Amino acid sequence: MLFEYVRKHTKVMQIGLFVLILPSFVLFGIDGYSRMQEKGAIVATVDGKEILQSEWDGYHQREATRIRETMKQIDPKLLDTPEAKFASLERLVRDRVFAAAADKYRITTSDNRLARDLGENEAISTLRKADGTIDMVRYAELLSRQGMSPEMFEEQVRRDLALRQVVGGISAASMAPQAVVDRSLGAFYERREAQILKFSGGDYVAKVNLTDPDIQAYYDVNLTKFQAPETADIEYLVLDIEAVKRSLKLKPEEVLAYYEANKVRLATQEERRASHILINAGKDATSAVKSAARAKAADLLAQVRATPAQFGDLAKKNSEDAGSKDNGGDLDFFTRGSMVKPFEDKAFSMKKGEISDLVETDFGFHIIQITDVRAGRERAFEEAKADLENELRKQLAQAKFAEYAEPFTNSVFENADTLKTTADRFGLVVAMQTNVRRTVAPGATGMLGNARFLEAVFSSESINKKTNTPATDVGGNQIASARIVKYSPARQLPIAEVKDRVRMLATTEKSISMAKADGEKALASIKAGETPPGLSAVITISRDAQGEARQPPKVVEAVMRADAAKLPQTVGAEVPGFGYVVAKVSKVLPREDSGAERATNERKQVSEFWGAAEGMAYLNLLKAQFKVDVKITKPAAKAPEAL
Repeated sequence: MLFEYVRKHTKVMQIGLFVLILPSFVLFGIDGYSRMQEKGAIVATVDGKEILQSEWDGYHQREATRIRETMKQIDPKLLDTPEAKFASLERLVRDRVFAAAADKYRITTSDNRLARDLGENEAISTLRKADGTIDMVRYAELLSRQGMSPEMFEEQVRRDLALRQVVGGISAASMAPQAVVDRSLGAFYERREAQILKFSGGDYVAKVNLTDPDIQAYYDVNLTKFQAPETADIEYLVLDIEAVKRSLKLKPEEVLAYYEANKVRLATQEERRASHILINAGKDATSAVKSAARAKAADLLAQVRATPAQFGDLAKKNSEDAGSKDNGGDLDFFTRGSMVKPFEDKAFSMKKGEISDLVETDFGFHIIQITDVRAGRERAFEEAKADLENELRKQLAQAKFAEYAEPFTNSVFENADTLKTTADRFGLVVAMQTNVRRTVAPGATGMLGNARFLEAVFSSESINKKTNTPATDVGGNQIASARIVKYSPARQLPIAEVKDRVRMLATTEKSISMAKADGEKALASIKAGETPPGLSAVITISRDAQGEARQPPKVVEAVMRADAAKLPQTVGAEVPGFGYVVAKVSKVLPREDSGAERATNERKQVSEFWGAAEGMAYLNLLKAQFKVDVKITKPAAKAPEAL
């Protein structure tokens, strides 16, 4: 089995967490691609094999969890829309298509390829023991919390790597023709000259006169804008590494044994303080350059030996080490391993006050003077005891965290009406928080900044029963449970409480509407040959403009869509939250030179897009080959903002 290989080659096998080492299209929902004995409607078929509603639901749930973990600030409600759920179905179908292709074309993953892929991930480095090997017990526990054994994990990764190969070669091998790249970049970065006329809603505010019926009408149409969000007052517990550390009681003999095992590491190293004069002659320097440098250094060495007290002055005037010459060549204290080997070997063979012969390194020729010596010494047990106890507690806590997780989970379940019992058992403190909302607030930290924790708090069972939530793994070696003390559902705020806000929003909306109306009139008049007052001087508009030259995206896109063959041409754009902009486009300008480095990067990016497009085309061919039939209607796209 490959994990025998892992145990023997731990430096290579830095095995990552399942949720971290796989890309999204193979992260979840593979499950061997064998249909479980689940019931539910058939939502799609791939190669004659059915995908059930229950499989889709499970896949979407896991995808939503992954997204919440990687995008902490996302509103969970966005992941519960018909569009988001259908996107999960499309990814699930794609996974099944790749699996069918891998099976048909017998695409497999060798042990070496698997080992190399796993070895590239460092996310599991926290599972390493002091000797550098992977703690396989903790690793197995980590996988078990995800419902997997090491064998299952190995097979999962092996199969996912095979799936990547199905389409990866197409995208990687594709190359966009240079003419296509240049044409695409030229079109995207094209510049256009235009005159613009802005109609800002702010200029119309004074003209808006709203009556009470107007305000009431706006309130009635926009009720959702005037709601108090649901909130909860909660108490919660967090079991983490620090809590486990505090609960551990170390025996004196354990600490002493740890001290004996780490004496060498704890000992302070011998240190040398040196000054030097460097005459540069790199390892690639010619013989002539090296000879000249050696001669110059030899002359300086003779001066130093004649008047050792002048070492600092000679270093300031002659050393070519910019980092130390102003300090008279002083390099401060250093230990072994800090300097290049020839320099270090010489420095640690000298006594205080001694001056070296010429020392050649890859940098050139050095003259070294030892100005101080600090002997290394072994730290006494009592001196190191506090640090040792902290280190040992941390190591033991990491090893025992998984052992604490199960009794913690059981305790919050068995004592569902209170967290105090669990807190007392594990030496924890029950935290309190009022006015907690369902979504992560900007800048929130700790548990209140954890979407998974808030999801558990606002589950229907937690709200209705006000019992402890199930112990939730919130990441970072933390398990939490919470209980709602007081729940306030979302409620409609009466107009009397929000009338000023209603008036402000209604005024803003009306003023922008008035600005748009006048903007559209100006657009029509320019098209009719008139020249309304207020048109700006000619400016240059482009997609990559910066600073004051930058225009709103809606304006830029409207200008760039104007038919270059029919210039001058006038276009209009509604700018959300601002008003309306009219632009009279008069001339097309070529793109400015972007520099060789940027041009190379841009061509590379276009080629990558081209490869992605070819990969998608290949996927569509595979869908046709394996007779994909999606039985769910795709949700209608929302209408785009009007220009």
